[in-house]
Amino acid sequence: MRDKLKPDWAGEDFLSHFVNLLIGIDPLYKVMKHQARQVIIKTAHQKGVPWRETYQELERSGAKALLEQITNNSVLYPDYYKVPFHAYDQGNLSWQAAFEAIPATWAMALRVWPQEKLSWATAQERLRGSFHQILGTYSPQSVTDVLDIGCSVGISTLALHRYYCQRQHNFVRTVGLDLSPYMLAVAKIWDEKGEISEWRHAKGEETGLPDNSFDVVTLQFLLHELPRHATRAIFQEVLRILRPGGCLAIVDNNPLSQVIQNLPPALFVLMKSTEPWSDDYYTFDVEAALKEVGFEYRTTIPSDPRHRTIIATKN
Repeated sequence: MRDKLKPDWAGEDFLSHFVNLLIGIDPLYKVMKHQARQVIIKTAHQKGVPWRETYQELERSGAKALLEQITNNSVLYPDYYKVPFHAYDQGNLSWQAAFEAIPATWAMALRVWPQEKLSWATAQERLRGSFHQILGTYSPQSVTDVLDIGCSVGISTLALHRYYCQRQHNFVRTVGLDLSPYMLAVAKIWDEKGEISEWRHAKGEETGLPDNSFDVVTLQFLLHELPRHATRAIFQEVLRILRPGGCLAIVDNNPLSQVIQNLPPALFVLMKSTEPWSDDYYTFDVEAALKEVGFEYRTTIPSDPRHRTIIATKN
């Protein structure tokens, strides 16, 4: 039954195997990767996203000087994190990936509503707002400590922090955690007012944070970048650090979305060439895994035309 809930281009289908075979041919893979990158940048420029300008601004910033300070030298990068993805040979462990992450995130929001003439800022606000609206329904009434795992350059973290500060009418301690010190250095620069309490370099599977120390933990657009064994390990870690009654909120690509199901062949080939764990994600029963780990699964809601929000709580 589960196989019917995924796109034909993911998993064990013939089409999926054929695409994976093409990606496995190195010269073709390099062409696909280059093309995928060009499509993203071109689309961003057409929609008014200041891609090159933002990159240049960050390159001139003090981000590089922060790398040593923000790097936790005890972190051991798992094998799944050291493979190329997002069209970068070094994945997220490079300045190019970090300096392009902000405009790429802005461009990503625009893809959700392609028929509407939205600015990138409006699309981004709408994307985050649709997630926060669902999260706010299920998270505890009183929220003092929030953690964003896989925070990248902190766009999701800052939006989450501001949402809860406004809702609580009080200060909320928010932590952004990521495995890339390059991304975290950019996040620290982007957090101009120092709103986030800590930008933490650690694995989502081993945060080093105390038991029962957070009211809300989010995984925003992270799971599709992980093999399922890493996702399960992160679920176990989140269960440990959440307080009783605390909420885990996940937002990511929706396998049931008609947009995702019906991607044109050229687009899903390009997408798979930059997302090495997409087969694992689209065939993984996230809700069942949450229950197996020990969460109380609450709901899965399509939060926009491309994405779903999954909510679970700790008893």
